Amino acid sequence: MQAYELQHTTGSDGWVAVEKPEPRPALGQALVRIHAVSLNYRDLIIARGTYPGLHVPVIPCSDGAGEVVAVGPGVTRVKPGDRVAPTFFQTWTDGERTPEKVARALGGAIPGVLAQYVCVDAEGLALLPDWLTYEEGATLPCAAVTAWNALVPQGGLQPGQTVLAQGTGGVSIFALQFARILGARVIITSSHDDKLQRAKQLGAEGLVNYRRAPDWEQQVLSLTGGQGVDHVLEVGGAGTLPHSVAATKEGGHIALIGLLTGAPGKPDNTATGNKQLRVVSTYVGSREMFEDMLQAMTRQQTRPVIDRVFPFAQAREALRYMESGGHFGKIVVAV
Repeated sequence: MQAYELQHTTGSDGWVAVEKPEPRPALGQALVRIHAVSLNYRDLIIARGTYPGLHVPVIPCSDGAGEVVAVGPGVTRVKPGDRVAPTFFQTWTDGERTPEKVARALGGAIPGVLAQYVCVDAEGLALLPDWLTYEEGATLPCAAVTAWNALVPQGGLQPGQTVLAQGTGGVSIFALQFARILGARVIITSSHDDKLQRAKQLGAEGLVNYRRAPDWEQQVLSLTGGQGVDHVLEVGGAGTLPHSVAATKEGGHIALIGLLTGAPGKPDNTATGNKQLRVVSTYVGSREMFEDMLQAMTRQQTRPVIDRVFPFAQAREALRYMESGGHFGKIVVAV
């Protein structure tokens, strides 16, 4: 079968096309023919060698969707023909996050999904509804589940509340979509006015260009009558966290997700002054969260936003496109 391996951590050039034997499912596993893979910022920092717990060589990418073609002994949860997406964490099915449950993340600690066939834990598969394409299903395991976890299980989002989403990458656009279907108001930031207008078409009510307004929290406060937002999806990291704290209302919630500015933010309540904020790190989520999210998406027929689909032979170009920051929503590779 055809696959990619990250063989050296030099960026996109480290993704090397290889031929590998088609895997066979062992006890408790399912063999999935992958139809589509989507990229996350995590894939880029893994390719650069700056991600913890990395074992090289490794098949990259955590997010894919495909069809079960065979199952190993003892598997009854899925069957050949099922349309599925592997979960980011193969052993976090439900309950609270523990070190054991998050020890096996695809595309990092264990082989990922940028291949024609993968063997994964049958318990680590989510069944995709028929109305989603494989390309759409591939966008969900990391970015969408992260946004859902931040807003619903962790955030307890309520109708009428206000959400601030930073940027227009996968997590933030999913947060915009989920917040809208749950009855919340959304403010979104970007350095590009054209992206802000696209976000407006998806339902964003507040638009903030942080390049023109470096102290963008002041615009957020103005948009909320001086109160601040109820929830922030903090994808920037340490460089943007002080702005997020200033933009959040007293008693509000900040979900620490990303490190686009170079270093992750830390859940340090001393940085929030006397605002009594809930600052919580969000690390994707469980299969149960994935399934709950799919139910909510199905009720509203909420389709993921895909910026561009690259052919399998151009996977490296897809990663370079992510590095450019020009995308709005998700980047997909068709396998």
